[in-house]
Amino acid sequence: MPEYAAQTFGLTKVFTDFLLRPRVVAVEDLSLQVESGEVFGLLGPNGSGKTTTIKMLLGFLRPTRGRAELLGRPAGDVHARRSLGFMPEESSFYPFLTAREILHFYGRLFGMPRRERRKKVEGLLEMTGLKDAADRRISEYSKGMQRRVGLAQALINDPKFIIMDEPTSGLDPMGRVDVKNLILDLKDRGVSVMLCSHLLGEVESVCTRVAILHRGRLVREGTVRELLERRDMIQVLVAESGETDRSRIAEALADIPVRVASLEFVSDSLEEVFMRIVEKEEQEEE
Repeated sequence: MPEYAAQTFGLTKVFTDFLLRPRVVAVEDLSLQVESGEVFGLLGPNGSGKTTTIKMLLGFLRPTRGRAELLGRPAGDVHARRSLGFMPEESSFYPFLTAREILHFYGRLFGMPRRERRKKVEGLLEMTGLKDAADRRISEYSKGMQRRVGLAQALINDPKFIIMDEPTSGLDPMGRVDVKNLILDLKDRGVSVMLCSHLLGEVESVCTRVAILHRGRLVREGTVRELLERRDMIQVLVAESGETDRSRIAEALADIPVRVASLEFVSDSLEEVFMRIVEKEEQEEE
């Protein structure tokens, strides 16, 4: 297993018009690493370059400059793709097929033997909560159920690295919890995950590290704890000693006989950090 599930080196994508004149810089000089076995969050507002970055990692788009690697091989490499799972934001399936037929179709694309494929398909139907509706046509499914099929097809080949773009879109609260638990289970099994989501609370609860893009540029990267800590404020937790009056603690900590239990930096939520970073970037560009 390579040290990094994915790497980019100065990755840049410039879209041009029909005269090949630069029109939009979608991604600019992006260098980042997704370590093997971690859940990595790729965040950014609409138009920040997240989808373009994913397409270059998958080999769907060629970069204008720079390069990307997937599982130690160049992005788009056939051998790397066999160990890759991808759950796009919008899955497109043949509407006349059932969930079971779709999963068998993807299993055949990976050359899975019939017995192995049947066992795998039934397991994924059970895992994603589709067992009872497995023989209904996709056209009869709600958006949430179609997302479950998309998740199942992304796992059909037991990937070493899976990219999920808005995996919980359209799911109810229980469905979102199921996906969260599945991501954590994949992490425990050593599977690397890149997660793109607008639900920052979910990212905060499952991701090891996070990168924030804004207008194609990487503006912040680090562990979730590093991003959430506020170095301008410190929170003191005290252990009360018997009859200590709590109101006096608020008035004058130093004059009260308390034992300091911990001294930590105050943490914001990931949503607060995200909004602060984006607003700062937009103000600097004005």
